[in-house]
Order: sequence, then structure tokens, then C-alpha cells
Amino acid sequence: MLLVNLSFMPSFKRVRWRSWRAFSTLVSVSCLLVSVSILFWTLKDVPWREIADGSLKPTIALETADGQPLVRQGPFQGPRASYEQFPQDLVDAVLSIEDRRFLDHYGIDLRGISRALVRNFQAGEVVQGGSTITQQLIKVLYLENDRTLKRKIQELVIAFWLEWNLGKQEILTRYLNSVYLGAGATGMPAAARIYFNKDIGALDIRESAMLAGLLKAPSQLNPIDNFDGARQRTTTVLDAMVENGKLTPDEAKAAKAEFAALDVTTPTPRSGSWFADWVSGQTREIAGASPGSITVRTTLIPRLQQAAEEIISRAIDEEGTSRGVSQAALVAMTPDGAVVAMVGGRDYKASQFNRAVTAMRQPGSTFKLFVFYAALKKGFTLGDRIDDRPIEIEGWSPENSGSRYRGRVTLAEAFARSLNAATVALAQEVGMDNVAAAAKELGIDASLTKSPALALGASEVNLLDLTGAYASVRAGRSPIEPWGVIDFQAEGQPRGFRIGPQINPSVDISEYQPDLVTLLQLVVERGTGRAASPDVFAAGKTGTSQNNRDAWFVGFTQPLVAGVWVGNDDGTPMKGVTGGDLPARIWREFMQVAMADASPYTEPATDSSAGGKEAAPLCNIRACSQNYRSFRVSDCTYQPYRGQRRYCEK
Repeated sequence: MLLVNLSFMPSFKRVRWRSWRAFSTLVSVSCLLVSVSILFWTLKDVPWREIADGSLKPTIALETADGQPLVRQGPFQGPRASYEQFPQDLVDAVLSIEDRRFLDHYGIDLRGISRALVRNFQAGEVVQGGSTITQQLIKVLYLENDRTLKRKIQELVIAFWLEWNLGKQEILTRYLNSVYLGAGATGMPAAARIYFNKDIGALDIRESAMLAGLLKAPSQLNPIDNFDGARQRTTTVLDAMVENGKLTPDEAKAAKAEFAALDVTTPTPRSGSWFADWVSGQTREIAGASPGSITVRTTLIPRLQQAAEEIISRAIDEEGTSRGVSQAALVAMTPDGAVVAMVGGRDYKASQFNRAVTAMRQPGSTFKLFVFYAALKKGFTLGDRIDDRPIEIEGWSPENSGSRYRGRVTLAEAFARSLNAATVALAQEVGMDNVAAAAKELGIDASLTKSPALALGASEVNLLDLTGAYASVRAGRSPIEPWGVIDFQAEGQPRGFRIGPQINPSVDISEYQPDLVTLLQLVVERGTGRAASPDVFAAGKTGTSQNNRDAWFVGFTQPLVAGVWVGNDDGTPMKGVTGGDLPARIWREFMQVAMADASPYTEPATDSSAGGKEAAPLCNIRACSQNYRSFRVSDCTYQPYRGQRRYCEK
């Protein structure tokens, strides 16, 4: 019999077991490495530092010169509120309708997800979501709203990370400050201002429940467009608060009964939108990359802004059709360039195009100011005489209004009567290069064609720059650059910082100022601008482009400089409208309203002091950011090579 030695079998089993264990370990390690790699790939582009700091971009809250919220049409976000500023009713309402287990879960609510899946299955459609407030915050601020596996993994990890690092109060605070609530309002503070014209802390139970209800469908349920829908949704929220133990049935019943009397009142007037659009460019530089909320006080004066908008609207309503005018614009500023009112067109809702800032149009005879300024610099006096006769230059012949010529006239008469031929003759003597240089010196930044027609305003400019140039004459220094920000204060910082004019006028024109003011005053007193006279000191100039396509009046009183333009976007000629006509009357009416008060005008202070407090320090953001890479806008400091951060004194 053949005998087989099986003594090696136990050893074989041990080898096989060791091989299997090694293989299992290899597979486990490989799976772990793959999982780590996938997780790394998924999370590598998550902005962890920005999430920790609070936001990917700063929130900028604009205020008027007197510190009131500047609520414009379109997108609006107020200053961030702290957790303590939110009414408890609002917190209870939001948690009751959005995430009742918010205080118990760790960012992901498995019970809520399971409940939502069951209800959606029973209904045969999506009727309930399972997202927590933490997840909703992530969707609002940090991640793209797509349905990829990568985004879902990111959401899961970030949710746990937020809960661990921030805590419930900070997560809820960020959420309430960031959600969209319809009518352009982002954040509960903005919604409180838009819908009720209240600070967030002043909301009652009805208002709190209504705002919480908007979270489901803000565009469809906002009370301005759908009051009944907002009421029904508010009822649902109040019922949820009862179920959650935050209200008694009697309290909810009383709130429902009082809802019919709820006063949904948007801030009146919601004006200043063109100004807000314009000043936002300056505020972006102020905000920089700093997270959180920054409150920016602007130069806008609500009373003057409202008056400007009403006057423009009324003028177009009354005369637009008969005179062939569809648009108008107005800019008003202080002699140092602080813009206190800005109207960019007939109706902001219909067109957000800012005709006061962006539109480039021929200024007509308002440009003659620069011809006569250049002449004064060349040594001419107002009593010197110039020929007002037909003139031809390289085949071009300027004509006076009505084809009337007055022969030898003084410079003062030529300007007051806006004589074209005399002005062109003067420009030829002075030199077109000097005319263009004079315009640049007073603040005209547009490209100027140095042809003879330049003297009559053939090159296009915008109303803001032109009004700023006239402000240079009023101030006696140039160039006066229009500006719109007084000061700012970053969230969490103990003090604010002044901004004011970014460019200090560097050219002293006081030597020529009296004569220039005299010329402009003559226009109003006995020249082409008599219709602009507000029965107080006033100086200005009319302007009308070829074929009455554009009509202007730009000038100043003692406290204010203002410019008015009327015309059509497509350049269609108006029906006989000149600068001394409709624009002059709009200008006069605005100035009369502006100065009608016993205290007609409050100049925007260039510091944030009040009641004798120490003035806020100046922060030259542009110079500081150019000189220090470590410059931080929020507290206007930079990091030197050694020691602590220092205040930038540039």
C-alpha cells in the first residue's frame, strides 16, 4: 500500500491563511487609498478659509448722508445682524417651518431625510425636503446648486465641519443674513426693511412668521406681488409653531386674525437706485476681499433725490409727448464734488441705463465755458471784443441761432448770448490745443477732437463730468472729481474711517474764477438761461446740440452745482427744445425745492463725528493698497516686517 505523508497540510493551511490575510489587507489599504484620493479630489477646491471667515464676499450696506438705509429698486442687502438682534419669534418661526431638529442634529438629519422620503413616496412627488438649515446655508453661500455626487459629498463633509467649528448660533446667524426673500431682498434684515420698513429687531410675530414663510418660495409668495399667498403660507408657519410648542393655539389664532391688518410698506420712496448703482463701483474698492458686513455712508440726500426724481418725471409726463422728449437726467453735487442727487432717466424700473454717468452726448454750448477759460488764461478780458460775423474754416461754417450776427461784441456779450460765430473766432485765436487743455484741466476726461467744431461742443461728454467741471469753477480749484462715499465701518470694528474725495484739486483757478462766474451769471440774468433763474444768485450755461438732439443746462447756486440733460436715447431730434427751455426750467425747479427749506441744505460731513465726538480717521484705500500688500481695509492697517499691524497713514 502506498502511504502518503500529509504532515505538510497544517503548514499549507497557514500559508493559505496568511496569503488571504495579506490579500485582504492589500484590498483594504487599496480601498482606503482610493477613498482618500476620491475624498481629497472632492474637497480640494472647497474654500475652507472663506467658509471659516464667514462669506466668500463682503456684504455692503449703503446708507444715505443722514445714516438711513439706502434701499434701492432691485438687489438689496442690509447690514449683517448679530444673533441677539433677531427676534426670538423669528428664530422660532424659521426653525419650526424649516428645521425643527436643528438644535439636535449634527448638520445632517437622517430622521428628517427618512420622513421626507416616506412623504414624497406617498404623495408620488416631491412635497417635502430633508435638508437641514446647515445644508441650506452651504447651498446658499458656498457650493454650486447642482446634483453631482461630488457636490453631495462636499455638502456632507462641510455640514459636519460647520457644526463642529461654528456652532448652532453662528450657523443660524449666517443663514438668516444670507437667504433670498423676494423683491430683491437678501437676508432677513433686508427683507424687514423692504416689506415693513423696519429694523430687524422691531418685527412682531405676524411679520416674523411671514418672513419665515417666504423661505419656501420667495419670488412667488412675497406679499408685494401675492398677498393672499403670503397670508396662507404665514398661517402654515403659525400652525407649525404651535406643533413645535413655540406658540399656544390662542396666540396663533390671534396672529392669524391680525394678519389682515398687516401693513406691508416698502420704504418710501425707494429712490436713489441710479446713484446706488454708480457708487457701488466705489464701495467694491472699499470692501476689497474683507469678509463680513461693511456699512458705507454715502453722500446722497434723500430729500434732494426725491425732489429730483419727481421733477424729472413730471416734466416728461407733461411735455414729453408734445416736445418729442423721452428721457432726462440730473446730477447735483456740492462745490467739492459730493453727489447729493442723481437721476439717470425717466424710470429706473423701465431702464437701468444711467444717462447721467454712462451716456456720451454732445454738450453744445455748455462747452463754451472751456473756450472762454482758455481765453482768460491767454490774457483776454471780458471787455475785449471779438468778431461775430459769418466765418468759414476748411469748408465748415458755424451759424448763430436765427442766423443773426452782431458784429464786434465783447467777450461777455458773446458768452451771455451764446454766439457761435464769435466763440469759434475766439477759439481760433486762443488755439484748439489750449481749448482742449482747458477742458481737461477743469475735469473733462472724455476724448476731445481738436477740430474747430470742438468750440461748440462737437465732442461727446457725460453729464457727471460736465457738472464736475462747473463745480471746479464754483470751487475755484480743479479738477473737482465727483465722489459718493463719506465713510465706512466694517463689522466688528470699533471705529469707522473717512473716505471723501479721492483726488484733491491741484490747480488753483481762483485768479480766473470771478470772471468765469460773471460770465455764467450773465447767462442767467440776461442771456439764454433766463428761464433757469431761481430768484437768488445763480450762474450757468445753456447748451443745445445740432438739430435739437440734446439740450442742457449746467450751473450753480451758492450751495449746489447741478446739471440737467434732456433728449432721446436714439438721438431723435426734439421739437424745438433748447437748453434755455425745458432743461433750464427743470434746473430752476430743482434749485427752488432744494433751497425752500429753512435749513435748505445739509452738506454731507466728511467725517463721522457727531455731537463733538472725535472725527473718524482718514483711510486712503487706493494709496494704502498700492503700497502695502498686507493692507487690510476693515481696519486700515498693514503688517510691517516687525511688530504689530500699523494704521496706514498714506
